[in-house]
Amino acid sequence: MFRWRLPQAACVLSACVCLVLAYGEDDIEVNYADTYYNEITDGDTPEPTPSSAPCSTPDLTKWDKIFSMLENSQMRENMLLQYADDIVKVEMGSLRGEILRFVAQYGGSCGVAVETAGRRMAMHLESRLRETLERLRPRDQTSSAAGNSVGNSNHLEAMLQQLLSTARTQASRLAKLETSCLSSPGAGAEMNSKTGSQREQEVTSREVALDGVLAVLQQTRVDLERVLRSSRQRYLPAGCEMALLFPMRSRRIYTSVIPDVPLSLSSFTVCMWVKPTIVSNKTVLFSYGNRRNPYEIQLLLGHTSVLFTIGGEAHLVEARGVVTPGGTSEWIHLCGAWSSEQGLASLWAGGKRVATTPGVAEGHVLPDGGSLQLGQERNGCCPQSPSGVPGFEGGFDPKLAFAGKMTGVNMWDRVLSEEEISQLALREGQGREQRGNVVAWGVTEMVPHGGAQFIN
Repeated sequence: MFRWRLPQAACVLSACVCLVLAYGEDDIEVNYADTYYNEITDGDTPEPTPSSAPCSTPDLTKWDKIFSMLENSQMRENMLLQYADDIVKVEMGSLRGEILRFVAQYGGSCGVAVETAGRRMAMHLESRLRETLERLRPRDQTSSAAGNSVGNSNHLEAMLQQLLSTARTQASRLAKLETSCLSSPGAGAEMNSKTGSQREQEVTSREVALDGVLAVLQQTRVDLERVLRSSRQRYLPAGCEMALLFPMRSRRIYTSVIPDVPLSLSSFTVCMWVKPTIVSNKTVLFSYGNRRNPYEIQLLLGHTSVLFTIGGEAHLVEARGVVTPGGTSEWIHLCGAWSSEQGLASLWAGGKRVATTPGVAEGHVLPDGGSLQLGQERNGCCPQSPSGVPGFEGGFDPKLAFAGKMTGVNMWDRVLSEEEISQLALREGQGREQRGNVVAWGVTEMVPHGGAQFIN
């Protein structure tokens, strides 16, 4: 059986070889056409269906975009900060090296020169200060004896201003010397032989010495300014040459004023400088009234306030926080203004409007024939005094009396402007030259009673 299959296989193999040799060089045509009918007309062509792109992502919302922008900005900010820190570190390191080299080269002789100059300046300033204080003592004694306080005050302020100018000049010279010394090219030749630690110690000691000199100069300037302020407090403001002194609170201590014109007014402004020793619940500064109404005009001090009344206590204007209850060591400038046309009343303190009230005694006219006094009010009958001056022989309350100093009392028959009142309130100005036309300080007759007196 095996014998028959072997010849058959050989025959089949030879037939395959012959076929390959016969068709090897010819192109084999393959017909892929289907045997069935598959013709499609143009009208029946279906539209292609869109297919989604692979790995497509959904659209980002507004909040997703905002969060993404915030993350990007935070990353950029961190990068910028890191870059800035690196730059600053490098620059600070190089700057420190340059400073150390500069100090090692130029810090020797300049430090000695600056220290010596500072010591000389401090000694010179101290000697000038002692000389000035020694001059002030006999001048104060002479001024108190002669009563010429205004000229001495001006001289004292001029000397103190000159001393302050000298202190500033010395400080400026010290700064210029330090700058020029540090900028000289060959100033530190002698430092080349010293070690770095010794140079740093010497520079530190020089800096400490200069800081001490500067502190002394600054303290001296503060002391001089304090002396100048105290000298101003001792003398009169606005160039006034005299003041009224009310030494204590008493029913007998007041000052009568005789106006230059009748007080039948529909508008007025009254101003004065006051320096109260103590302030009670009601302290009278300026008062005008007659038998029918003793309270036509009142300018008062409260514990911490200033009060202004026209035509009676029902018409009141008040400004709080102007004075201190225990009195003050400073002069205070006060003004009260009123107009009958609109009933507008205003209070001024230190040249600034502190209170305004409309409808105060609108249409009212001040009556003539009353009494005007400083430091007290009339709350009783007002007989004629033996001297013929309308005033009070009784009816005063010591609790209402003013204690302190008063100067620059003026009264006008009109409402002053804001600029005029501001000029009057200048302590260093010449307010004494702007006198009122109803009551003029230094011109209108004023009669002190009791212990009240004029002082220089």
